[in-house]
Amino acid sequence: MSETKVYNLLGLAMRAGCLTAGNDACMTNVRSGKATLAVVATDTGGNAKKKYTDKCKSYGVPLVEFGTKDSLGHAVGKAQNAILVITDRGFAHRILQLTRENIGGEAH
Repeated sequence: MSETKVYNLLGLAMRAGCLTAGNDACMTNVRSGKATLAVVATDTGGNAKKKYTDKCKSYGVPLVEFGTKDSLGHAVGKAQNAILVITDRGFAHRILQLTRENIGGEAH
């Protein structure tokens, strides 16, 4: 149930224009300070995951490992997505809250 809520929020954020999908666009938002939360798929490769983790840590953006590439892509109406960036504080806060409390995901 809680996983479904997170996927629904991701889809809603995408439709509201508060979510960025894709490597280059996400990194641009992190670097520019627009990102409020990064979501990385659990099945993302080691090098890519390290790159996202390091970049988010250096810019002070919370990062959550959640879902698979397929499930994240499906939630936002695209193909596979290894990383999603939320640019709205409200969506970011709620997704972070749900992943920490109900699913046991880690925020880095």
